[in-house]
Amino acid sequence: MAPRSAQWPLYVRLVPWLLIVGGLVWNSFEPDNYWGDPLLAAAAVLSGALLTLRYTLMVGAASVAGILVLAVREGSIGTQDGYLELVNTAFAALLGVWVNRVVDRHGRRLAQVRSVAEAAQRAVLPQPPARVGRLSIAACYRAAQTEALIGGDAYALQATPYGVRVLIADVRGKGLQAVGVVSVLLGAFREDAHRAPDLVALADELERAVVRERAQMTGEALLEGFITALLVEFPPGEDVVRTLDCGHPGPYLLGGPDAVRRLDAVDPGLPLGLGALGGARSEPESRPFPPGCTLLLVTDGVTEARDAAGEFYDPLLGLGPLGPFDGPEAVVDALVADVERWAGGPRDDDMAVLAVTCREAA
Repeated sequence: MAPRSAQWPLYVRLVPWLLIVGGLVWNSFEPDNYWGDPLLAAAAVLSGALLTLRYTLMVGAASVAGILVLAVREGSIGTQDGYLELVNTAFAALLGVWVNRVVDRHGRRLAQVRSVAEAAQRAVLPQPPARVGRLSIAACYRAAQTEALIGGDAYALQATPYGVRVLIADVRGKGLQAVGVVSVLLGAFREDAHRAPDLVALADELERAVVRERAQMTGEALLEGFITALLVEFPPGEDVVRTLDCGHPGPYLLGGPDAVRRLDAVDPGLPLGLGALGGARSEPESRPFPPGCTLLLVTDGVTEARDAAGEFYDPLLGLGPLGPFDGPEAVVDALVADVERWAGGPRDDDMAVLAVTCREAA
């Protein structure tokens, strides 16, 4: 963790010194009333709360030294008022040191808790490999909850005997309940992606896992316990991509005749967890995926990001002028930056992005 003094711009680090100068100048003009003392105390506490211990000690020493010089100049060094002024200034400096130690101790505890949370969250949602066969992969996650790494969105990629299979999903709900459902979903995907002979069978296995998890929920979590998901398969030795839509936003194809094209499902299926409502699951759809093309998968944190006028972000319009892109990393970086520029501030939804580029055979 960077030193706290380095975390703040220069003008913040200058504020305590400006307060000291202002307090000493004020006291020099009003030696009987000590109107500048509150400024000296503010300098000590401010430096203790925001800056390092060394910086805080320097500020406190400068305050005491300044008051001592004024007391000598005004001839009050041997008087009761002079001693009282020095004691008050020294007390303010010690208060700043105490504030610094309290903030530092809580900061270390927070850093430890955060490091443990990061390890646990990365275990649930690890970064996918950068290359699998002919496919180059890049991914990014932005959680709506401040300081969180994951939330209710998820992605996963698995190399299987049937080709590379990809999942991107959005769990209804937020908080720890959604993270718990994400962990169940990803665990089921990693296990069943190897065994299910096709995407329909894989979706059915994920459905059963979600239903089992929903059985343990109550109240609002039970009502929201469904998941929109998109399953993708890149068969080995074929320049095609198969997709199965379970109520999720369609992927985007970059490259080819059109710069950016959205691949909406002809017959989107029900989200995972709602199979009891009836109806046969949709069949996978196959589309050409030649070398040089990139498939972009997103959650609704992208497509439902709003600007100041309340307009939704459209990757078709946003990404078109930014291309062409040299690989999936460039696509992900451009999309995330454009969404954040469009939203102009914190989002109220998680955002997951995964891009897969087909390379020429070696």
